[in-house]
Amino acid sequence: MRRLIFINRFFFPDHSATSQILSDLAFHLAGTGTEVHVITGAQVYDDPRASLPAHEIIRGVCVHRVASTRFGRVGLFGRAVDYGSFYLSAWHNLAGLARRDDIVVAETDPPLISVVAMTAAGSSGARLVNWLQDVYPEVAVELGVPFVRGPVAAALTALRNRSLRHAEATVVVGDLMRARIQSFGIPAARIHTIPNWCDDDDIRPVANERNPLRAAWGLENKFVVGYSGNLGRAHEIGTVLSAAEQLRGDPRMLFLVIGGGKLFDELTRAVAARRIESLFRFVPYQDKTALKYSLTVPDMHWISLRPELEGLIVPSKFYGIAAAGKPMIVIGATDGELGRLVRQHACGVVIAPGDGAALAAALSRLSRDAAALADMGARAREMLETQFARAKAFERWRELLDSLDQLP
Repeated sequence: MRRLIFINRFFFPDHSATSQILSDLAFHLAGTGTEVHVITGAQVYDDPRASLPAHEIIRGVCVHRVASTRFGRVGLFGRAVDYGSFYLSAWHNLAGLARRDDIVVAETDPPLISVVAMTAAGSSGARLVNWLQDVYPEVAVELGVPFVRGPVAAALTALRNRSLRHAEATVVVGDLMRARIQSFGIPAARIHTIPNWCDDDDIRPVANERNPLRAAWGLENKFVVGYSGNLGRAHEIGTVLSAAEQLRGDPRMLFLVIGGGKLFDELTRAVAARRIESLFRFVPYQDKTALKYSLTVPDMHWISLRPELEGLIVPSKFYGIAAAGKPMIVIGATDGELGRLVRQHACGVVIAPGDGAALAAALSRLSRDAAALADMGARAREMLETQFARAKAFERWRELLDSLDQLP
């Protein structure tokens, strides 16, 4: 196997979604004897002041952490400066590290890092693989990010498409994303669908009475509707707020929100403004070692994605929920990536954004039907094991890399 060089702004011990997925794959491949390098930043997702070692070997992976500015996620301007400084440092490091026939895998943090990887890898004769967790600049356009519109968006799109055409392969995380990338004129044979995953060996169903967090958080007599992870601009909170207001008379109902993000803070303020604090509990990000308990605390989970972002993003929290054997509420397009899966496997319900009444009715009904919840949860775990097990994803990655290894 040729040397592998991954590039992404975050890596272990960071807990962000792209970092966890990348770290899992890098450690697995290193454990099979592949020489693996990772070019990443020295910060962690929610602490720009952190300063991790510039070079270290972790579980057989050679980690190269490059310098960048430290404005963090407070404002768009500071974030753009952080991105720019990382692009420069990462390009310089990759250009010096990559050799002919190395395989460079560019993930998608920061956005359009594939363009940087294309130029650096191309100068050394390395092969490029794009690993798309989301599709930029389309995501930025849909979210109304300032300046990413008109000629700027067109120029960024042209650069992105050039990097897709240059790559030996592009890995996408869902079928709708695959269709979107193919619509850009990328040959179908060069697009590979490998869904994300979670640690499904560690995250397994845990009965309420055996979950220490359920008691520690005082949730024994509650019907808990959970959210876990980043709650950002791609998501939606109005439907949950509307449903909660309609359920304020039910003393058993509780919405547990674990994580952070822009909408996490907005939801906290909105709950206070509506005086429904008794229905909500907000908890910060939990350590990865606690996920097997925090993900199994809720009786069911909710996931949201703005419909206009279908084909551009697939929320990775879906896999952890399924591994925990919990039913899920998808607030999003009924024909979207997750909406289709939930309906196909009957492991939850799909609610159109804005339909708080439908959500309130579903929660009220399911809170009194333990058998239906158990059946949906069991089907969620079965779906994960048959389609989205981590071992299957690793196998697909190995097959792809082996096929690239055999190219002249």
